[in-house]
Amino acid sequence: MKFAIATKVNMTSHFLENGIAVPVTILKASPLTVTQVKTKEKDQYQAIQVGYGKKKHISKAQAGHFKGLGSFANVKEFKVKYLTGIEVGHKFDISDFQIGEILHVTGIMKGRGFAGAIKRHGFHGMPASHGHDKPRAVGSIGQRYPQHVRKGLRMAGRMGGLAVTVKNLQVIDIDVKRNLMAVKGAVPGHRNGLVEVVSAGKVKPLIVETTVKKDKKK
Repeated sequence: MKFAIATKVNMTSHFLENGIAVPVTILKASPLTVTQVKTKEKDQYQAIQVGYGKKKHISKAQAGHFKGLGSFANVKEFKVKYLTGIEVGHKFDISDFQIGEILHVTGIMKGRGFAGAIKRHGFHGMPASHGHDKPRAVGSIGQRYPQHVRKGLRMAGRMGGLAVTVKNLQVIDIDVKRNLMAVKGAVPGHRNGLVEVVSAGKVKPLIVETTVKKDKKK
């Protein structure tokens, strides 16, 4: 299983060899160091704990946990099926991925503040005519029975700030020297925000130029 913890740099365009421009998100993924290996016998589940980034001052508990490995700013866990060949101190880097690989990226969505139902849930709103003076209103929120608003009803409220996973993103380019990876499409979160990158275990060819057939005039 391949995974990484990356920083979202920015969005840009990347030109393939056939001249197609692809919108990509640039991710910077520094090497990860395994700080703990969890097993079913001891911890009831299999996972790998990795350290990412550098931190000058850490607590005594962290210093004991990272003994001989360094000081890390962030620690994350990834559940894995197999633990063969993985020990404390083992390192993962961006060279483990390959161009065309399919990824699942998880990040914290940008906070949108208090949003209405149209922006938050995609409501169509009311008709613009026939006496409606509030076209972006929610509409009916209940009925005579059960005399109260049902739980989970979609209404206006605080939007964003939640963990979001975007699946099936493709690796377009990799720069091993600078630890940069270009991923097709948008990635959740703000600039300089941390995202978790997990491989889906699939590799697909990059976009192939397609021809659009024009309708012949009769």
